[in-house]
Amino acid sequence: MNRNILFYLLAFILLMSFLSGGLPPILRTLVTQPISGISLIAGLIVGISLHEFSHALVAYRLGDPTAKLQGRLTIDPRSHLDPLGTFALLFLGFGWGKPTPFDPFNLRNIKRDSALISIAGAVTNFLIAIIISIPYLILFHTHNLSLSAATIYQYLSPFIWVNVILGVFNLIPVSPLDGFKVLAGLLPRQWYEDFMSTEQFGIFILILLLVTGVIGRILLPITSTILSLLLPGLSAGF
Repeated sequence: MNRNILFYLLAFILLMSFLSGGLPPILRTLVTQPISGISLIAGLIVGISLHEFSHALVAYRLGDPTAKLQGRLTIDPRSHLDPLGTFALLFLGFGWGKPTPFDPFNLRNIKRDSALISIAGAVTNFLIAIIISIPYLILFHTHNLSLSAATIYQYLSPFIWVNVILGVFNLIPVSPLDGFKVLAGLLPRQWYEDFMSTEQFGIFILILLLVTGVIGRILLPITSTILSLLLPGLSAGF
């Protein structure tokens, strides 16, 4: 989709949000709970940067140097944050990083390797959430969780939560999300081409799902369940 059209669409949604009398979710958290808001934004920066870096790393390992040659084989957020996508994240509650490019013709098995590159980002987000949660889980399950540790994780919960969100959201099988190519890689060969031909309509489907709130109704139960497994006995700190 033309970036100018997307920008005006986002601006319209933002205007409607303000006219309805509410601050966008991330800004509201930053204003009402500054520490949790900072944790949330830090989680987004780290999550998006490592998500895109993982795409670049797996592509490079599979024989495609495209992302490396474009300076994307780094964890530096400046290489991965998209200005418009960051604006959307802060002001609308959803957004994106710079898509990590790869050339399928450099891959030995286009169908399989494209799926591996695509799933790498979501796997990384889940790993971030799990690794940060491990100390809490050990303390909780050994009955050694102190008040100070619980307080620390209350503030870390937005960081963990947003990485769970990034992982789950990106696995939705609608283009341009990673889940589209992940599902394509799992489909039988006779269905693959027909499914890939729907890619051009994906952005319109995704916007429709976002505007109508369907995405939220899909994500909330899944992310809440995962978060309850990672941080049992702790409510989200925002």
